[in-house]
Amino acid sequence: MRIILVALMMLGAALPSRAQQTPPPDAIPVGTVRAEQKAISQNIEFVGRVEAPERVDVRARVKGYLEDVLFKEGDMIKAGAPLYRIESDTFEAEVKQAEGALQRSNAGYDLAVIQLRRAEELLSKNAGTVVARDQARALADQAKGAVTSDEANLSTAKINLGYTVISSPIDGRIGRTNVTVGNVVGPDSGVLTTIVSQDPMYVVFPVSQRELLKNAASENKADPRDISVRILFSDGVTYDQVGRINFIDVSVERTTDTVTARAVMPNPKGQLTDGQLVRVLLGTDKPETRIVVPQAALIADQGGVYVFIVEDGKAVMRRVKVGGESGPGSIIDEGLSGGEQVIVEGLQSVRPGAQVRATPASNALSGM
Repeated sequence: MRIILVALMMLGAALPSRAQQTPPPDAIPVGTVRAEQKAISQNIEFVGRVEAPERVDVRARVKGYLEDVLFKEGDMIKAGAPLYRIESDTFEAEVKQAEGALQRSNAGYDLAVIQLRRAEELLSKNAGTVVARDQARALADQAKGAVTSDEANLSTAKINLGYTVISSPIDGRIGRTNVTVGNVVGPDSGVLTTIVSQDPMYVVFPVSQRELLKNAASENKADPRDISVRILFSDGVTYDQVGRINFIDVSVERTTDTVTARAVMPNPKGQLTDGQLVRVLLGTDKPETRIVVPQAALIADQGGVYVFIVEDGKAVMRRVKVGGESGPGSIIDEGLSGGEQVIVEGLQSVRPGAQVRATPASNALSGM
């Protein structure tokens, strides 16, 4: 009997303590998640354009009738592939004419050399005169000059004949043709077609001076070569390749106070198109440990942004400084140290100092 009495006394002593830990019946039910410390790579977003590293406007270098278009619009082509053929009969005739002129000048030079030798022999035997020798030498020099001139004319004629077949100077994708067979083309005809290289591609985007200064002043200053570059298409899909910054301009654009940066982006499947508008995401390969909370926990007023946390069964307001986004969560730079129970459900009824009954939030809000 004495043992039962002692047990009842101990149970009575424990009841007041348990009653103190249980929230009062009128406590506000809330859902909470813990402020987590995560290793994340924070991204900065810009708007950029895709540019081909090599872009060639194909033009005719000689004038003539266009005989053939030797490519299919939009195809990939190799350097040296023939694109257009211009009627070549006239240019072949010019080559033959230049060859004939060169033959005549070579024959004239050979004769002048023979005559110079005879004049020198006669002079050595006192049978000729110095004047005759000098005249023969001058004629030989003139004949040599004629040979040089005709050789140059023949080279020019052959070069022009070669220009009747217009070939691709680079590997890349070719655009549509601006001329068709039967038209007269020449140096004044404008661009016949355009070729752009495909892999890799450049992504060019402006970076504000504020971001550059912020990076320069940061303790974790990032080397541009360590910054990974990802891009998002206009439909929100993330490109599956990662690029690297390879160039930052040496001057600031005065009208926008930005510096042009350029990244090299692999394009093995040809998904990137020259001139395409994309969203550029920059992030470092060295993740930093940051505190992350669901975006649903953030409340804004005239004083800034704050969250409610649970301490001793009560709602406590904490002012925070948001440092960006990480997926569905927000990065907190100031105001939380990690591990706090942050309220994400039932916020419409919560007031500072209110008694709350905390339970884990639903997956829709707690998942980050």
